[in-house]
Formats: sequence, structure tokens, C-alpha cells
Amino acid sequence: MDGFIVIVEGKNDAKRLRTFLPDSVPIAMTYGTPGQERLLRLRVMARHRQVVLITDADAAGRRIRRILKEVFPDSWDIYTKPGFNGVEHTPVEYMQDRFRRLGILPLRDEQGEDYSSGG
Repeated sequence: MDGFIVIVEGKNDAKRLRTFLPDSVPIAMTYGTPGQERLLRLRVMARHRQVVLITDADAAGRRIRRILKEVFPDSWDIYTKPGFNGVEHTPVEYMQDRFRRLGILPLRDEQGEDYSSGG
């Protein structure tokens, strides 16, 4: 594997994640329910990378996730809580914690503060 790629629904979701994800982690968008052409483009973009899926907790997000899981059956999932009203409104700290748990973000910050659970 050559790193990770994160797939989200739209540009506002991508903007939210870009506030804390390093540029070395690409973020791709489905732009709503992806058609065959978009799925092919996502597959090409994801080649040799571990796919991480993040979609909204609503019916549309669940449908998009199901479609993406057919294309990327080994993808990792990050879920938001329904009360957060979508990926773009999910607290940054919550999202950072999920990325740390997957090993995409470091467990320690630049000052050495430990973010791992129990640390």
C-alpha cells in the first residue's frame, strides 16, 4: 500500500478534513451518489492506497457508503454521529480521534502530548 486516500461525499466535507489532514493524504469526492464513470475515476485514484470512507449518517450517506463498499470492499470506515448533521459539521476533535485510531494521524503532537487512549 502507498498510504491512504479518504473518500467523502462533497467539497465541504473535504474542506473540513483538509483543516487537519496532511497534504500527503488525498481526499476524493463522490459529488453525491456516484455513477459508473465516477466510480472508475475513484478506483484509479485509489490504486495501491488504503481507502477510508466517511459519509454522512443520513439515508443518502448510507446509500453512498453501500455503493462504495462494493467497489472498495476492504475499505476502512469512519462514521459520524447522526446528531453532528453531516461530516462537514462534525467536531474536528472527533474526526481527528477517528483518524488517530486508524493510524493515519500520529498519536502524539509536536509537543509530545499523547493522544492515544489511556496515554
